Amino acid sequence: MELTLWDKLSGTLVNALTVVLGTGLGLLLRGRLPERMARIMVQGVGLTTLFIGLSMAQALGRAKGGAIDGVVLGLIALVAGGLLGEWARVEDSLESLGDKIKQAVRGGGSFTEGFVAASLLFCVGPMTLLGSIQNGLTGDASLLLLKATLDGMSAIALTSSFGIGVGFSTLVILLYQGGVALLAGTLSQALPDPAQDPRVLLTTGVGGLMVLGVGINLLGLTKVRVGSFLPALLLAPLVWWLAALLT
Repeated sequence: MELTLWDKLSGTLVNALTVVLGTGLGLLLRGRLPERMARIMVQGVGLTTLFIGLSMAQALGRAKGGAIDGVVLGLIALVAGGLLGEWARVEDSLESLGDKIKQAVRGGGSFTEGFVAASLLFCVGPMTLLGSIQNGLTGDASLLLLKATLDGMSAIALTSSFGIGVGFSTLVILLYQGGVALLAGTLSQALPDPAQDPRVLLTTGVGGLMVLGVGINLLGLTKVRVGSFLPALLLAPLVWWLAALLT
């Protein structure tokens, strides 16, 4: 039986809805909670984000390209992507875009930080890719529904700290997850086993390192320019391909 559009996109749409609801609840609680309670919520999300990032980064150990270890490939992709991102001023462009949207919707707080942090946390990870492929191929949204629950809870805490910018990450969720789900048929031919494909593993590992940066920012340990590392996600498969070709 051919899947309907709802079958393919059900998990993505529910995921976007939970983030919107979480953002709304976070806005209601913002300013009403004592500062210490709001801070502990953000710290809880920050610690959980560190755990998620570490779990994802472990994929580098299984992403060997030719004779080169996946950790080395991840380092190359991350540094090269970071340099490219700084050259292209990706972080600054995101901040400029965020400021324009913030003015248009009269948003408050750290709009851009919330948008970038939420977009990375919600869209970079194996659950996003595998869940979208599973939903698009079979109509099974179970993995994305689990992710939606986690994202909704995280959106409450992030919004209480960053403001409405977190809610605009739903645009990224709809575009990225929805696009992967709709293209799942094509992806299944190029990636017959995405859970074990070294290109996916390397991209997941690099994404995990970036998610670690988000966690560090949430905990206020230092300021990692996570946005500048975004090109690394596109470079990771290319770095793996070059390593496999040359070695």
